[in-house]
Amino acid sequence: MNTVIVGNRVVTPSKVVCVGRNYVEHIEELNNEVPDDMVLFIKPNSAIADELLSFHHEAELCFLVEGGDFVAVGVGLDLTKRGLQSKLKAKGLPWERAKSFDGSAVISKFISIEAISDGLTFELSINDEPTQRGSIGLMMNKPLEILNEIQTFMSLVDGDIVMTGTPKGAGEVNAGDEFKVKLSDNGLTLTQASWRAL
Repeated sequence: MNTVIVGNRVVTPSKVVCVGRNYVEHIEELNNEVPDDMVLFIKPNSAIADELLSFHHEAELCFLVEGGDFVAVGVGLDLTKRGLQSKLKAKGLPWERAKSFDGSAVISKFISIEAISDGLTFELSINDEPTQRGSIGLMMNKPLEILNEIQTFMSLVDGDIVMTGTPKGAGEVNAGDEFKVKLSDNGLTLTQASWRAL
């Protein structure tokens, strides 16, 4: 089973629950419609990886669940087989083959939190060029709304991860690219991570 780091602990998530179409500008850049209801899908434990594969990237604010609440925060990359996803969407088929494959979730170390700060901001740079920047203020569905919606139909167990959607700037991962993510709270850096794409 694949694991993530939370502070000084190693945690094994049973699943990753992801929010799609949660930033208006990202919806527009992919020519999608604004959804009437929250878009949710799941990645299995086997999706969690330490290595960055060469597909499309989407940087996202991630929360870790314990006791039914969000207790830690990090930044993750939701990797997507974009061409395949487009074909599946066109046929009205599920996205799992394009979104939930092994190695499709690369996630930073998590930092414990007492409560969710509205000042949380995350950034992605590729080869030292800023590429994506997101924050709770830009989300259509805020973290606690997401948590509550998931729990209306699905149990979240300790260690599960919720990825909250991506802002504009998603794009291709090229082999050799250096990806760096940073999570800040009102300008104070909480955690950082970097990966070189395979």
